[in-house]
Amino acid sequence: MYNSKTVFYLVTLFFLLVCFGQSQAQILVVGDSAMTKVDTLSYETDDVVVTATRVEKKIIDIPYPVYRINQKQYQYARKVAINDVIRNIPGVFMQNRYGNHDVRISIRGFGSRSNTGIRGVRILLDGIPESEPDGQTRIEAIDFNAVESIEIVKGNSSSLYTNAPGGVINFINDINFPYSFVEQFNEFGSFELRQNGIKFGVRTDKYGFMGTYTYHNYEGYRPHSQDYWNIFNTKVDLLPGDGSNLQVLGYFVDGLIKLPGSLTLDQFNEDPYQANQRDVNRDASRVTRKGRIGLLFDTDFGGSKHQFQILPYGTIKYFNRTAATYRIINRYGIGSSMKYIYTGPIGNLSNEFSVGADLLYQAGPVENYNNIGGTKGDQLLALTDETISNVGFYFSENLELYNDQLYMLLTGRYDYVNYIADDMLLGSRSNSRLFNEFTPKAALNFKLTPSIAIYTSYGYSFDSPAGNELDNYPTSSDPAVLLNPDLNAQSSGNFEIGIKGQLINPDQNFFSNILFEATFFNIIVNDEIIPFEVYGEVFYRNAAKTTRNGLEIGGTVDVIGGLSLELAYAYSDFVYDEYDAITINEDLTVTEADFAGNVTPSVPVNNLFSAIVYNHNFSTTFNGYIRGSVRYISGMYVDDANSAKTEGYTLLSADAGTTIAFGDFNIQASLGLSNMLDQVYVGFININSANGQYYEAGEPFNWYAGLNLGYNFN
Repeated sequence: MYNSKTVFYLVTLFFLLVCFGQSQAQILVVGDSAMTKVDTLSYETDDVVVTATRVEKKIIDIPYPVYRINQKQYQYARKVAINDVIRNIPGVFMQNRYGNHDVRISIRGFGSRSNTGIRGVRILLDGIPESEPDGQTRIEAIDFNAVESIEIVKGNSSSLYTNAPGGVINFINDINFPYSFVEQFNEFGSFELRQNGIKFGVRTDKYGFMGTYTYHNYEGYRPHSQDYWNIFNTKVDLLPGDGSNLQVLGYFVDGLIKLPGSLTLDQFNEDPYQANQRDVNRDASRVTRKGRIGLLFDTDFGGSKHQFQILPYGTIKYFNRTAATYRIINRYGIGSSMKYIYTGPIGNLSNEFSVGADLLYQAGPVENYNNIGGTKGDQLLALTDETISNVGFYFSENLELYNDQLYMLLTGRYDYVNYIADDMLLGSRSNSRLFNEFTPKAALNFKLTPSIAIYTSYGYSFDSPAGNELDNYPTSSDPAVLLNPDLNAQSSGNFEIGIKGQLINPDQNFFSNILFEATFFNIIVNDEIIPFEVYGEVFYRNAAKTTRNGLEIGGTVDVIGGLSLELAYAYSDFVYDEYDAITINEDLTVTEADFAGNVTPSVPVNNLFSAIVYNHNFSTTFNGYIRGSVRYISGMYVDDANSAKTEGYTLLSADAGTTIAFGDFNIQASLGLSNMLDQVYVGFININSANGQYYEAGEPFNWYAGLNLGYNFN
């Protein structure tokens, strides 16, 4: 339907016309006293403060792409999976596999290699890592009814966080409500979707308390794909005074998902929504129970020049996974983050310096039994005690160079990631692997005006293998040990240059507010970690050197009144420079091939999202909202050999909602339609499958409706 160059030129032209066509208009330059938009569907670049960059900074002052999404921006959206609420961030590509519990998140190609869980992107909840010490993440504990805002840092963040070459996503649970409230929420939809729960908040002069409970049940649009979850989140905010603050953060999750599996092309063409019979026979599924409690204490002293923060936490996790074997995983973890920030001038120049450390230790047994149709067999196949620990130290120096316009940011981090696997059944196969690296980064930010800035950065990233990626395979250099002796960390050099800002002209009825950002990046990845299969089981190897060039463009334009336009576009040119591939077939025979010059799989060359939004206040107690959107994803290769490619697809969606207040009571109703053309498309690619089972269908046409009832204790 479209080719890559056509989409690229059209989007670039649109962006230039909209964002820079206002040069003849009078631009009101604003700083700390920026005008506040009535429409909450956009962020303010010069006013919003984010914390995912390790220090509280305004977006306009950060020399790389950073976004914050407020709960108001998705209050009428379906709240089942992360791609329901993060919809218009350029360069963030998500493939939804099984609801919110196996979403692939890819930023600039990092994370695209993971066939299960999230890799290459650090996931935080209230600043505490949801990511394991090895960097792998599943996000069952994220409840979008509890979340108040989402901070997204795109691009290399390895100089601040462990295993974050693609960036950081920080989900922040709600605690900043002005008065006590209670809300009961309900959501229903296609394929027997049911999501019900309650949220309540208590606010006094001394403390704030928020709690949510959500029950989720979904039959799924494929056989053997149902899931159910119980999720509890809580956050307590204590205000002892004198510049100090203490928060208590906790959650508990209990649930199950069934896995329908991937299909071959013939199976997909026959019936794209059928389940893989092998996975049905195995009753492939995951049971998860996990909980966490954390304490966040921060204090200012010395006239607010000094700030100290410490965040200790503990976790308990139980996973039960049925696939080729019946696996039981228990994890007990303890961790802490701490940081010190000094803010004080050097001569006449402003300066901010910080140092910090992260520690996360996690251990527990892994039991493998024979799987008899989803039931644990009597035969214990393996018993391993696994320990994964991560210690990291970082620094950050942000120094003014010229006239409150030009700033230099220097950051660096040293990481020490250790894996120990003790065979409790056969003792002789115990071993360990250690990965450590220092990753520096330098960046410049030049503010053309107080609300428009250009930025550039260069830094190194370090991404150690995840624990499951270290599983050994039959033809490694030492198949007798537990941990793959041949797999090393991947590293990369990351360059980017961009511009972001806000144009405000309150004297105009049309285009009175424009938010925009554009970034070009170049990434050279060495020793890229690539998945491959041996008789249906996934293993990993270092196989490639890759060049990634890309352009990300995003903008929001207030057209007139409550009417606005949104645009998010990413162009990705990711190619293997070197790749001597070794393929292990189902009969364990080995073949060799040269994949140099091939395109990396599971990353679209063109990723385009646009939306038109209308928000109208009929009165002070009654408002309405409607949104229509289109997303275009170009075709993607399914493996490193580029042997097959999916078809591109276009998805049309719409949602609407209204909020009505009756004194202290309020009602919120919403309705949405997704994939309105009922297009059949590949929603998830199981890359490098040895038996050709690459394909999993995305959701067909579906609808949802929501009804929330609330009461405010003013």
